Amino acid sequence: MATIIGGIGTSHVPSIGAAYDAKRQKDPAWSPLFDGYVAVADWLKAKAPDVLVMFYNDHANSFFFDCYPTFALGVSAQFEMADEGAGRRPLPDVSGHPGLAAHLADCLVNDEFDIATFQERALDHGCNSPLSLMWPHEPSWPGAIVPIEVNVLQYPLPTPRRCFKLGQAVRRAVESYPEDLKVAIVGTGGLSHQIHGERTGFNNTEWDHEFLRLIVEAPEQLAEMRHADFIRLGGAESVEVIMWLAMRGALGERIQCIHQNYYLPTTTAMAVTVYEPVTDMAAHTAASNEETTQ
Repeated sequence: MATIIGGIGTSHVPSIGAAYDAKRQKDPAWSPLFDGYVAVADWLKAKAPDVLVMFYNDHANSFFFDCYPTFALGVSAQFEMADEGAGRRPLPDVSGHPGLAAHLADCLVNDEFDIATFQERALDHGCNSPLSLMWPHEPSWPGAIVPIEVNVLQYPLPTPRRCFKLGQAVRRAVESYPEDLKVAIVGTGGLSHQIHGERTGFNNTEWDHEFLRLIVEAPEQLAEMRHADFIRLGGAESVEVIMWLAMRGALGERIQCIHQNYYLPTTTAMAVTVYEPVTDMAAHTAASNEETTQ
């Protein structure tokens, strides 16, 4: 049976990918960010997942406002990287996993999620920006992905609660897949930022750190929030952190954070985290105590 080995929360800012492509990893302005992804890459190398299920949003590169699905599941055998106006990023195509994707689609519909499916749509920075930092890909990617697009652009958005429940449904679907696969769940977006209007440039580091605490300890509290709450606390574009809630829903009741990095270099607060499910309460308590003392 397939198993979920853990989860990753990550920002997906396009400048991350641009800086990576320009080989600015050691630039003093960028190294605190890139250094934070080393532990993520090490974790993925050690755990060797067969598939990453990635919750992301497309930025009107493959889905457009005349038809922007609330949730859409990629079922292709391969995905290209989108050209977002400055040429395609120098990244190889990434394999999909049609078998798992088809199973997820069937299970989600039967779990009362009327999810759309898509093929042959390129993945933009919402997916490929963080992917390039955390998954070594020369000459090719070490595994497959199943992308799940979430509408955080076009009104009406899915509620935080709905995204959390989607993650829970994905967990049930993955765990019912008969093939022995190791699956990691990735939630993208955020953290605090606003890139238009009177509050352009807004950040809230206090809220960012509170969000990072709640996503581990009290995701139900986040799921009860309204979109307006996220916008007020973190800026208009920060509402995309509802995709972290989808990831969190897929990880089960108790998790531990084994890595966290937070950096605010420009207009967007950027974070990357690694989580593992906890089934032993004693281990969970010990991990929490250790984290508290650090």
